[in-house]
Amino acid sequence: MEKCRARIRQARRVALKVGSQVLLDKNGRVDPAVFSRIALAAAGLIGQGKELVIVSSGAIASGRAALSREKGLLTLPEKQAVASLGQPILMRNWGRAFSEHQILVGQALLTHDDFSQRQRYLHSRNTLEQMLKLKILPIINENDAVAVEEIKFGDNDLLAALVAVMLKADLLVILSVAPGLCDLDPLIHPEAKVIPIVRELSRNLYECAGSGKSETGSGGMESKLRAAEIAGAAGILTFIGSGKEPGVLEKLMDGKILGTLILPDKQKLSGLKHWLLFAGKAKGELRIDQGAVKALKEQKKSLLPSGVLEVKGKFLAGELVRVVDEQGKELAKGLVNYGASDLKRIKGMRTDRIQEILGSKDYDEVIHRDNLAVSGRDKV
Repeated sequence: MEKCRARIRQARRVALKVGSQVLLDKNGRVDPAVFSRIALAAAGLIGQGKELVIVSSGAIASGRAALSREKGLLTLPEKQAVASLGQPILMRNWGRAFSEHQILVGQALLTHDDFSQRQRYLHSRNTLEQMLKLKILPIINENDAVAVEEIKFGDNDLLAALVAVMLKADLLVILSVAPGLCDLDPLIHPEAKVIPIVRELSRNLYECAGSGKSETGSGGMESKLRAAEIAGAAGILTFIGSGKEPGVLEKLMDGKILGTLILPDKQKLSGLKHWLLFAGKAKGELRIDQGAVKALKEQKKSLLPSGVLEVKGKFLAGELVRVVDEQGKELAKGLVNYGASDLKRIKGMRTDRIQEILGSKDYDEVIHRDNLAVSGRDKV
């Protein structure tokens, strides 16, 4: 535990995610006092020479409050319209709170496409890095006003994790109204206790998380564990705690863990393989046989056409696909050397028949092991 505390104190770059409910009062209204409290803690970290990015929920909640529509479900177009109203309100609150500490803030609105398309990923990273270099604090949110289902994250926990990885943060802090990960689902078991440290995520921990979501939030504890998994695969520590707890951030950075600290993987993925597994958006799917499953998972080999049973989707050579077993469970993601139409012709065939069937052979492998990322955990 002392090593963990030391690592937290030494964190140079911190990604802080603030959930919707943290920013609201008991009546569901945006609470300026919360923004001020978080800004004070953040200013303290910046004063210590640390770099900070904030992933802030609250655009839709802010828009709802402005329209006096705190209750009731919204359609996707309504959410987009309400978000367009709420995002400037959210930024005004952050701007006012940080102006008290002479800290400039800048808005960055992202969609999943900004991560799944490699060129946009690099442009987004360069922009955020430049903001930090110019001492502009990035306030990041999903671009709800334009995001449709195909490019949505679904919740800001995932966005925060991908931002943390993109910027090579040392620590991801997720603040919600939950006190941390509990040993039982707290919505069902009021006697549930917070687990202070998690050394390895497991199926049991996901079951402990339950599936409950707050009324204004889009995630739940399961999405926070997923975020920790994404960050952990890149070697980043994750803390989950309550943003309603006074001084939670200051105490954390001083080594007092009022929540759950999730340790990263001992072996972190390379930048490309992390992007393949967690950020890239698959354009198709390959179902493979048991022999190929063993070759990928146990022998760390490339995927050959002989192991491919079925090809789904429309994709070109060089695009990202999911690799699943015979039961449809995802095993890996990778960049294919052949497009879907060619793969349908050579699936199940030996490599020495590729030339005969296609008229040419540029590769033996359907996916080379260097362009393949195998899933690390079995949680479902």
